[in-house]
Amino acid sequence: MSAFLPPDTDSLPAPMILPCVDIQQGRAVRLYEGDPERETVYFESPLKAAQHWVSLGAAMLHLVDLDAATGRGENAAIIAEIVQSVGVPVEVGGGIRDRARAEALIELGVSRVVIGTAAVARPALVSELLAVHGPERVVVSVDARGLEVATHGWAQGSGVRVAELTAELAGRGLETLIFTDVSRDGTLRGLDAELMAEIRTLWINTLIVGGGVRDLQDVALLSALKIQGAIVGRAIYEGTLPYPLPS
Repeated sequence: MSAFLPPDTDSLPAPMILPCVDIQQGRAVRLYEGDPERETVYFESPLKAAQHWVSLGAAMLHLVDLDAATGRGENAAIIAEIVQSVGVPVEVGGGIRDRARAEALIELGVSRVVIGTAAVARPALVSELLAVHGPERVVVSVDARGLEVATHGWAQGSGVRVAELTAELAGRGLETLIFTDVSRDGTLRGLDAELMAEIRTLWINTLIVGGGVRDLQDVALLSALKIQGAIVGRAIYEGTLPYPLPS
């Protein structure tokens, strides 16, 4: 990993850390490699998880409705409770595959919606939402194993290459992209430095990454690559990454 770091990373801005609250069957969990059957429950109440991170200084939260992503239901009531209670911006992903669901979440007070599978299956939806709500309210999450985009709650390969999809999204006017390395998500294996460097070259606008963030060395890597944000779950729940970051 050190090959990707410049001599002085202390002078570079640290990425914004977005604590992740994954909601499955009404609980705050983390999944191993996105597998809904391999969960760790950290809080019985997602609201308490959200409030915990905000009490420690989180400026924004990332929520994922895992049940909506896998087609097993939805957690709109819990999401609304969190949005109304925490007092910081909240972005939400998971199962947002049409305009109606995206706008229902926006009406709940969600600051921005995160489109995943639909960016591959219905790319015109991204353009439509951007035109109506603007790029500040719409984010696309490119979730991949290697450089192939994964869809449907990360359960399926799409056959679409990351470079192809990011080029199309840039052409549609998207400003903020989330990239998740599915193979490392929830594993505490650390970031794949070469993959992160490649994604940075593919997306020159605002980039947020997830999947495997483990410790301050990973944060230093993101700073070196000028990646603006990281969605972090297990590392801050289990303490391998101190939160808030040391100043």
